[in-house]
Amino acid sequence: MSANDTYLAVFLGSKTSPKWAEWNALSEADRKAREIRGIAAWKAWVEKHQASLVQMGGPLGKTKKVDSQGIADVVNAMGAFTVVRAASHEAAAKMFEDHPHFSIFPGEAVEVMPVLPIPGG
Repeated sequence: MSANDTYLAVFLGSKTSPKWAEWNALSEADRKAREIRGIAAWKAWVEKHQASLVQMGGPLGKTKKVDSQGIADVVNAMGAFTVVRAASHEAAAKMFEDHPHFSIFPGEAVEVMPVLPIPGG
């Protein structure tokens, strides 16, 4: 595979979404049980796709926006990232179908985009 086979997956979610409201409404015991199930499912996903993982990535911290107006704190839906290799954009996206991020945890989606080579680089 080449650099053209590399994809960035961005995990999205909002703490103000209905999924988070539902998550927060769970009892402590139910939330803990779902966390345990979710962590096990996430580990199984990593094992299944280990050969395709370029960078496991991880959670993203607070965001600062820099533009012509200066620097400001902002909130966005990006929560974490992973970098994978796949034969095609479609194949990379399929790796995230039913991912625990949104099938067990209160995440909303995973966006998958190609990492393009730098022109002339």
